[in-house]
Amino acid sequence: MRILMIIDGLPGGGAEKVVLTLCQGMQQAGHDISLISLRDICNYPIPAGINYQVIPDTCRTPWRKLTELSRRAAMLDRTISTNEQQKGRYDLVFSNLHKTDRIVSRSKVIDQQRLWFCIHGILSTSYLGHRAGLDRWLKRRKIASIYQHKNIVAVSQAVGHDLHQNLRIEPNRLEIINNPFDIKAIEQEAAEPCMLAGKDYLIHVGRFHPHKRHDRLLKAYALSGIKAPLVLLGGGEEKIVEETKQLAQELGIHEQVQFLGFQANPFPFIKHARMLVLSSDNEGFGNVLVEALLCATPVVSTRCPGGPQEILEKAGMSNALAELNEKSLAEKMANIYANPPEINHQQLLSYGLKPICEQYIALKK
Repeated sequence: MRILMIIDGLPGGGAEKVVLTLCQGMQQAGHDISLISLRDICNYPIPAGINYQVIPDTCRTPWRKLTELSRRAAMLDRTISTNEQQKGRYDLVFSNLHKTDRIVSRSKVIDQQRLWFCIHGILSTSYLGHRAGLDRWLKRRKIASIYQHKNIVAVSQAVGHDLHQNLRIEPNRLEIINNPFDIKAIEQEAAEPCMLAGKDYLIHVGRFHPHKRHDRLLKAYALSGIKAPLVLLGGGEEKIVEETKQLAQELGIHEQVQFLGFQANPFPFIKHARMLVLSSDNEGFGNVLVEALLCATPVVSTRCPGGPQEILEKAGMSNALAELNEKSLAEKMANIYANPPEINHQQLLSYGLKPICEQYIALKK
């Protein structure tokens, strides 16, 4: 089977990593996989055997924003047409991330039966959360117009519910497929040397972005009374990094908080941590929770809109869910730190690469 994945770019984000993992898994299963990136940015290694192409937008005219979507859709169509003329028609096409979806929805060469829009996050929170009145209504209509009566893959039940409940979207087909994890590769990478091995510390892994709520994390850590250091892994907006460092100073915990930046292999840091904490306002799925549990590291997460609640309830760890405030998060952190739960590895096998890729392949009917 010939499969095409399309994405806006490959910076160090969770959805981008999911796309690459899916490409690798389906390629290993014997399928012909193409990956098109709409920006020339890639912070991950491309799996061997994948036909990877970049279609950058080089237009610099003053009116480029007005023509961006239609212009880039035409560029994408030309590339797809050339590829299909050379190697045959794609059986399945997956569009990933909203910016990509806006471009792909204007394609004139991809028919709707083989096209699937993969929704990786809570769209209403990401795009409507700060809007009100007419502005909110118009934006909701604009988003809904892209996905209405289309084929959609949602990475969690919460993402699918959000589309229907908050955006009034009625898909043609809606499939809930959780994110995949190459469990063997994670275990191998986690076994690599770690400069923090043997030390007692907590960890947060995620880019510096407003919805990750590093401010809530630091306030909860200060309230928890835990003396072990807090390690922060991730890149992102420099302004938020500086604001987080300033907050650590104000809270009097700056000597206990370590900023280690983006790590290409975060798994040794996760494996040797006493506990991983997720403090977000929303998460489409919550990859890092599954990754931590695969590394046998206990977790605490906010009960935010998205996948964390589904993941932890499935793992029998609903007691590790905190409400969306620093006091509740601090209490859960202190409790799990003092009483680490037993992690049932068997419950995590359904997130393996093979079963998840099989669900994607089964979308062709």
